[in-house]
Amino acid sequence: SLVAGTLFLMWIGEQMTERGIGNGISVLIFAGTLDSVPYEFFNTINLLKTGGISPLAFLFLIVIIVLTVAAVVLVTESQRRIPIQYAKRVVGRKIYGGQSTYLPLTVNTAGVIPIIFAQTILMAPSNVAFFSGSEALQNIASKFRPGSLVYDMLFGGLIIFFAYYYTAIVMNPKELADNLQRYSGFIPGVRPGQKTADFIDRVMARILLPGAIFFAIIAIVPYHIMKWTNAQIYFGGTRILIIVGVALELMQQINAHLIMRQYEGLLKKGRIRGWRG
Repeated sequence: SLVAGTLFLMWIGEQMTERGIGNGISVLIFAGTLDSVPYEFFNTINLLKTGGISPLAFLFLIVIIVLTVAAVVLVTESQRRIPIQYAKRVVGRKIYGGQSTYLPLTVNTAGVIPIIFAQTILMAPSNVAFFSGSEALQNIASKFRPGSLVYDMLFGGLIIFFAYYYTAIVMNPKELADNLQRYSGFIPGVRPGQKTADFIDRVMARILLPGAIFFAIIAIVPYHIMKWTNAQIYFGGTRILIIVGVALELMQQINAHLIMRQYEGLLKKGRIRGWRG
C-alpha cells in the first residue's frame, strides 16, 4: 500500500506539472509541509492561554519567524550579476551584437539539498543503533542527537560542504565560458576561455560561503529557539526553505503566465484591428 500510494502521488505530481503551474512534486511537498502548521499554531496558542509559554516568549517567537522568513527570501533572491558584453559582428549590411547583459549567479544555487543530505547522514548513527540494539552504539548515537554541540558542528559543516559539492555539480564554469565565447560574449577586463572560467569559479566560491553559512545557521538556530520558548511550532530550516522556495517559484511562474496572457491579448487585438483596417 505504501508503494502504491507513493506511485499514485508521483502520478498526481506529473499531472500537476503538465496541466497546472509549477512543479507538481514540489507543490505536493509544499502542501505536506504546510498541513501541520495550523495545528501547531493553535497548540502554541493553547499553551499561551494556560501559561505554558509566556507572552514575551510567544512574541519573540513570532518576530523570529517573520525575520527568518524575510531573511531567507532575501538571500534566496540575491544574485551576483556579472556584466557580459557581446562583440559587434557585420553580416552583409547589418550589424549584430554590441549588446550588454549580465550573468546572474545566485547565492543559494543548491537550495534545500545540502540540508536534506546533511540530515540524512546524521540520522544514520541513530538508525544503526536502533536496529542493532547495541548499548555501545546507542551511547555513540546519543552524541548525534539534535541540539547537542557535536550534532550542531557536524550539521553546519556538512551543510557548507554539500552546498559547495552540489553547486560544483550543477554549475560548470568551463561550459559557461565556452558558451560565451561561442556567441562572441565576454566579461569586460577578463580574457575569453579559461580565464573567464576561472573568474566565474572564483566569484561562485566567494558568494557561496556566506550563503552556506547563513543556511547552516537557519537550519540549526530555530531548534534551540523552539526549545527555549517551549513552543509547539516547528520552523526548522528545511521547512522554511521548502515553503519559501516553492512559494517564490509559484509566484514567478504565475507572473510569467499572466504576462504571456497579456501579450496574447495584445496580439489578438492587433490582428483584429489590422484585419479591420
